[in-house]
Amino acid sequence: MNSFLLLFIGLPAVEIFVMIKIGAKIGALNTISLIFLTAIIGIYFAKQQGLKTMRSGVLNLYQNKIPIYEIIAGASIGIAALLLIIPGFMTDSIGFLLLIPFTRKILINLFIKKKRNNLNNKKEDNDTLDGEIIENKNKDEL
Repeated sequence: MNSFLLLFIGLPAVEIFVMIKIGAKIGALNTISLIFLTAIIGIYFAKQQGLKTMRSGVLNLYQNKIPIYEIIAGASIGIAALLLIIPGFMTDSIGFLLLIPFTRKILINLFIKKKRNNLNNKKEDNDTLDGEIIENKNKDEL
């Protein structure tokens, strides 16, 4: 809960601070224009990468492969598009990192490794034993 609250309050504060600093250097109208430009360019590239990922996923389905990477990549492209729509330079930077296929692949691999490590740690903490009870019955009882 605290991390969400920090993100909910901290991110807009950082975004406003960065916009004020950039606005002081290049001017208010140029800053606003730059924010709109990054949103438009970002959405264009998000659409392009999304279509490419969908084509790759359909190709994997035709080859009877599970398109796990494409599903995760599609979700990250959706998150990137959302971050690019939100006005601000920090969110735009994160959004563009998620749109670039090379950095997206690195981030997805880090995410998968982290999830695998969490699952392995949970399995090691489990103290449950599986067993089976076998009753020996005499042939006379049947």
